[in-house]
Amino acid sequence: MTLTIEGYASLWGAADLNGDVVAEGAFAKSLAKGDAGAVKMLFQHDGRTPVGVWDELVEDGRGLFVRGRIEAWSPEAKFAAALVRAGALDGLSIGYRTSRARREGRLRVLSEVDLWEVSLVTFPMLPGARFRLNSVR
Repeated sequence: MTLTIEGYASLWGAADLNGDVVAEGAFAKSLAKGDAGAVKMLFQHDGRTPVGVWDELVEDGRGLFVRGRIEAWSPEAKFAAALVRAGALDGLSIGYRTSRARREGRLRVLSEVDLWEVSLVTFPMLPGARFRLNSVR
């Protein structure tokens, strides 16, 4: 069974619990390199556990919007899907390499990042980075 999810993996100008703030447009260069499938969908940032694929990643006026499918191809993917269906998993977190950043007081403002993955997580570093179940196929 495939679950389609969508939400925001990052929000412009919002400080995460680590003091990082993503500036609008920070993902543009990275996203221009390839299709959405180049950015991996992981479970809890574990590179051994891809649980689906991202079909769409786009910067909009609010942040980095993502839409993708959790596929039932592994025990970890089935577990993640069960957590999502139960309402126990709804967080998103980005995995990236910083290309350009500056300090503003205690905050680190990320103006360019190389996006590697967007993970489904229990506790997102950016509390507003959440997804919702879009459909079940």
